[in-house]
Amino acid sequence: MHEAENVKMKGKNGTLGEKLELLQVCLFELANLFLLIRTKIPLLQSLDEVTRKELTPLKLRKKAAKFATATVKAQMASFRRYGVWGDWDHPYLTLDPEYEAAQIEVFGKMAIQGFIYRGRKPVHWSPSSRTALAEAELEYPEGHVSNSMYAIFKLVNAPNLCNLLEEFFPNLCLAIWTTTPWTIPANAAVAVNPKLQYAIVEVQSGSTDSSTLSGNAKKKLGNVFEEYEKLFFIVALDLVPTLEAKWGKKLLIKKKLLGSDLENCSYVHPIDGRDCPVVIGGDYITTESGTGLVHTAPGHGQEDYVTGLKYGLPILSPVDDDGKFTEEAAQFNGLDVLGDGNIAVIEYLDKHLSMLMVEPYKHKYPYDWRTKKPTIFRATEQWFASVEGFRNAAIDAISQVTWIPSQGEKRIIAMTSSRSDWCISRQRTWGVPIPVFYHVETKEPLMNEETIDHVKSIISQKGSDAWWYMTVEELLPDTYHDKASDYEKGTDTMDVWFDSGSSWAAVLEKRNGLSSPADLYLEGTDQHRGWFQSSLLTSVATKGRAPYSAVVTHGFVLDERGFKMSKSLGNVVDPVTIIEGGKNKVESPPYGADVLRLWASSIDYTGDVMIGHQVLRQMSDIYRKLRGTLRFLLANLHDWKVDYVVPYHELPKIDQHALFQLENVVKNIKEGYEQYQFFKIFQIIQRFVIVDLSNFYFDVAKDRLYVGGTTSFTRRSCQSVLAEHLLSLVKVVAPILPHLAEDVWQHLPFQYTNEEGQIAKFVFESRWPIIKERYLAFPVEEVNFWGKILELRTEVNKVLEVARSGKLIGSSLEAKVYLHTSDDTLAARLTEACKSETDADTLPRIFITSQVEVLPSLENEHTEDASYTGEFLIGGKDRVWIRVTRAAGSKCERCWNFSPQVGSFDEHPSLCSRCYNVVAGQPEPALAAVS
Repeated sequence: MHEAENVKMKGKNGTLGEKLELLQVCLFELANLFLLIRTKIPLLQSLDEVTRKELTPLKLRKKAAKFATATVKAQMASFRRYGVWGDWDHPYLTLDPEYEAAQIEVFGKMAIQGFIYRGRKPVHWSPSSRTALAEAELEYPEGHVSNSMYAIFKLVNAPNLCNLLEEFFPNLCLAIWTTTPWTIPANAAVAVNPKLQYAIVEVQSGSTDSSTLSGNAKKKLGNVFEEYEKLFFIVALDLVPTLEAKWGKKLLIKKKLLGSDLENCSYVHPIDGRDCPVVIGGDYITTESGTGLVHTAPGHGQEDYVTGLKYGLPILSPVDDDGKFTEEAAQFNGLDVLGDGNIAVIEYLDKHLSMLMVEPYKHKYPYDWRTKKPTIFRATEQWFASVEGFRNAAIDAISQVTWIPSQGEKRIIAMTSSRSDWCISRQRTWGVPIPVFYHVETKEPLMNEETIDHVKSIISQKGSDAWWYMTVEELLPDTYHDKASDYEKGTDTMDVWFDSGSSWAAVLEKRNGLSSPADLYLEGTDQHRGWFQSSLLTSVATKGRAPYSAVVTHGFVLDERGFKMSKSLGNVVDPVTIIEGGKNKVESPPYGADVLRLWASSIDYTGDVMIGHQVLRQMSDIYRKLRGTLRFLLANLHDWKVDYVVPYHELPKIDQHALFQLENVVKNIKEGYEQYQFFKIFQIIQRFVIVDLSNFYFDVAKDRLYVGGTTSFTRRSCQSVLAEHLLSLVKVVAPILPHLAEDVWQHLPFQYTNEEGQIAKFVFESRWPIIKERYLAFPVEEVNFWGKILELRTEVNKVLEVARSGKLIGSSLEAKVYLHTSDDTLAARLTEACKSETDADTLPRIFITSQVEVLPSLENEHTEDASYTGEFLIGGKDRVWIRVTRAAGSKCERCWNFSPQVGSFDEHPSLCSRCYNVVAGQPEPALAAVS
């Protein structure tokens, strides 16, 4: 396992920042989960044929480890560039001896408890890799087409139905359908559903033109239809119309019977002439496709295997490691079952009048995730973990875990409930060995607590390569040395999902400062059958509990049109290109890591997400607005000191309201992090920065900051609020935008000391903002009133815009606003706000106009000219009338407000009273000496 895994599974006490870092790793999907085990194929492909043949197991393992280590370093550099937070100097890797030993320990505990056994069962087999595969090592690419076949097996005995079926012999056949004709040589039975109704149908004589066949492209009818005058098939009653259309033949229903009636009938195997039984199958036999009768080969299918155990059927699997027929398959010996062997079986059956029809069938089919080639189901001797032994405990453990999103719980329960025993052995020379010895003559396995512990102690010191270069005598404990010559080492290695599924034991339980279970596991939605499940099974089997307290799953990244990324389509979006830009900087500009991280926080990761240049441009715009907000805060605090802070109870109401909004934002963002709802954090920040701050508070604050006087109360009170905003905002965005946050922190105009009295040199040393209950205690009536003020301001701006369009005013400071409302309480509050003792709370400052007047009624001269007026309902109930006129008085050259007082001061005739008081109170500048 590579370094990225350090940030994908956390022990206790992970910070909020770490939680987001975990998500970032998964969303990028830049690295494979297990580098070592995924490097073999590209590694071998890079070698010529001669070199491959000369590779000994140890040479191969050495090359694989070297390749993996180099990839780890490259990947580490990428993740660091993205700003992912991890313990990069101390990664945990599945190829480390300590990790391998912990994995052997987990295996040993399961073996001692009886959960590990060896058996011959059908498993997913990759001919291209020559090994068994787990379900999680498969992929199902679109577009796979199989040669599906309808075939018939001639019924020869029906002990329970002699009188009923006698008239149809000897031409009565069981009709089956299969997408794997190559498995017919291993057929051992035909299974039926006991509850389904079946029909004996007669094929009407006479041929049908192939053009009448439904969807006839590339279909081929068998010779049997031409050779027999009378043919009788047994098929599911409900499928008769479908099969008529499929074969282009009229099927006359002669008799009906239940599936249970067919049990113990027998038929002749169409290739080797064996008598085979009709058996009762499970609910997997339906009338959704096929014929309602299922060709059963216990050596080539899990459901077939289960049915075969019930009836004691032979487990035939005449296929070798390369996917070719063995001598057991007689005339098909040496043929590739997925190629010419499949065709040969079809042709044989057609020649011997057992093939009804062949047609292409497009469906999902398992491929080896490494070689990208199709797999087969094949019975081989393998090691298994008996999931049945602890399935109920695993399902109980699932219910104790928090699943995000919640549907993940149903998904993993369904997969755990229905999964078969876990095939954990692989036929490879790379990976962790299964620590078993076999008796040379009897092939009986030797594996007990003593031998496993001894192998574990060796591997913890020397690594798993020791299994290949040490002798059997050295690998066995002292008590077995005299018998060492009787044994040989096993050559199987463990499933890679057993590697990853042991990470909780190798990391959380072996490293100082960590503990089990993990706070969080997270990966893509496909890991419900992979890492999440393998970790769950190993932990429940050995510890009786899940290895994690919570699990987060995410979707996958698509291009901006919603298509899966593919090199062949040319739509791959490379994170490095996003960050550093492409060759054409105009078409692919460098956005930097934080824009990519901002995008990752903006999407609902629970489903598949889209990314592209248009999305990134939008993110870049939002990022610039946020950056601009932080720059505004820094710029207006350039002369700020902590000593200047204005006590909360002395702050203007507008400032108290601003702190109330800020504290709610911090509180809601904290909840977003704790619930892993990062897109809500993005939405909260975006609205707060653009609407609440830029469009209102900052807009109004500029007058106080630039006009109110350097050391004035109105400026210091505003700076007190800005300082709170700067510190809180930079802390809450730091997990998402660490580069921006640290940049701001290094330019703080004042020194920040945390709650412990320590100077925070870096933003992540500052700790999460402590919720200030005093700010949240802003009276409800004041919250409601300021909500109305904000609503009113929006409507006033609309009327001001109309007046601006009508050339009545240019700047809003050239305007006077008249208000009227019939609500006496609201009118009183508005009147009070017009002449508030605190300048910052007055309506002219809030509206950014020169004057505001509240009219007691509309029956006076101010309402005669209704050119620039408007009406609206505050909160949907309080009607407010608005009118805009030119402001009275002259323009102050300093603050640009209009005031009748301009011209009243001899020393500064162009100033209003406010600006005069500010200017008059400033010390005279020192004059330069004149020589």
